[in-house]
Amino acid sequence: MSELTALMNIGKEMERKLQSVGIDSTGQLAALGAKQAFARLRERYPNVCLVHLYVLEGAVTNTEYHCLSEEKKKELKAFSDSLKGSCCNHI
Repeated sequence: MSELTALMNIGKEMERKLQSVGIDSTGQLAALGAKQAFARLRERYPNVCLVHLYVLEGAVTNTEYHCLSEEKKKELKAFSDSLKGSCCNHI
């Protein structure tokens, strides 16, 4: 098992995508945070969805993604919505 897949919610496919955008370790993911990691993924994979952001937040906070609070989900959705139509932002 790799370091990233040891995190809650992170499977091999998510690990592959994270590595493709330069996130190779749990430390890098934690330092960037879920939102910035998602923004990087969104640049490369425009079809990533809100659930991916929930998964990343869960990984960073060691929480099952479906157990995130409604307040946190609203915050993450607002962030995701802010990226729509701006897939070429360089964050």
